[in-house]
Amino acid sequence: MKTQSLSRRKALKQIGIGALALSMPKLTFASSDQIMKRVIPSSGEKIGVVGLGTWQTFDVGNSSSQREQLKAVLRTLVEGGGAVVDSSPMYGSSERVVGDLTSQMNLQDQLFFATKVWTSGEQSGIDQMNTSIRRMKARPMDLMQIHNLQDWKTHIKTLYDWKEKGLIRYIGITHYQDSAHNELERIIKTENIDFVQVNCSMVNRNAERSLLPTAIDERVAVLINRPYSGGSLFRKVKDKQLPAWVSEFDCSSWGQFFLKYLVSNPAMTCVIPGTSKEKHMIDNLGAGMGKLPDESTRKKMIELVKSL
Repeated sequence: MKTQSLSRRKALKQIGIGALALSMPKLTFASSDQIMKRVIPSSGEKIGVVGLGTWQTFDVGNSSSQREQLKAVLRTLVEGGGAVVDSSPMYGSSERVVGDLTSQMNLQDQLFFATKVWTSGEQSGIDQMNTSIRRMKARPMDLMQIHNLQDWKTHIKTLYDWKEKGLIRYIGITHYQDSAHNELERIIKTENIDFVQVNCSMVNRNAERSLLPTAIDERVAVLINRPYSGGSLFRKVKDKQLPAWVSEFDCSSWGQFFLKYLVSNPAMTCVIPGTSKEKHMIDNLGAGMGKLPDESTRKKMIELVKSL
């Protein structure tokens, strides 16, 4: 089928998001219709505000049909101006699948690869990180993160050394639970950290209280995981219509509503929802396009979600 040069917004208006699930011509994004970018404070490099998580969604092993589906997701991410692909050795075959597909598609120079060390002990960490780099075919690895702070005092020494040697470009720490936010905050105040990855959503805003403002103060980039709170946000809005006023900030779906709230926080560098479907990748990218809600609108959005 011939590639159709449609902007994402025009495509959604003509087809409707529901029809995307059934049949849809392949889309390309016009250069004027790509997602906005944010600066990584420690370097000045810019990355797209919407990326891609791979937990569960890329753990497909050698399935050829599922791999083809994921190729479409990766292609759409790049066409829409996104770059961050976040993985972990915890995510089954995801690292290997990412590496295989991106090398086959010649996308590696256009992506920002992030993974994690998830083990205890210095040598175990070194071995695991070398395996991750080999699986993802990322030399250097753009971002190596200490997963859920596991044995972080040991791994941080290795990461400082690897960054100096050029094996990795950025150092990060991660967690997915509110209980770790105080520790994340303490570490970014006392260590030379480039990225913090943290859970945050419209129904779980604990990170907004202190951690995200501290990230701004300490010039640390922020990746947001669990932006939909494990899908609970979608369950809240099931069968409910978007209010008309969301058009004021170029929002056309509930998914974009949830993500635009996060993207409009100045502390946030990139949100990384996971998906294995091209239609969802297209919709996610829409959150990084057009207008964003201002502070008064953000409060209005929270009140709406609370009322559901």
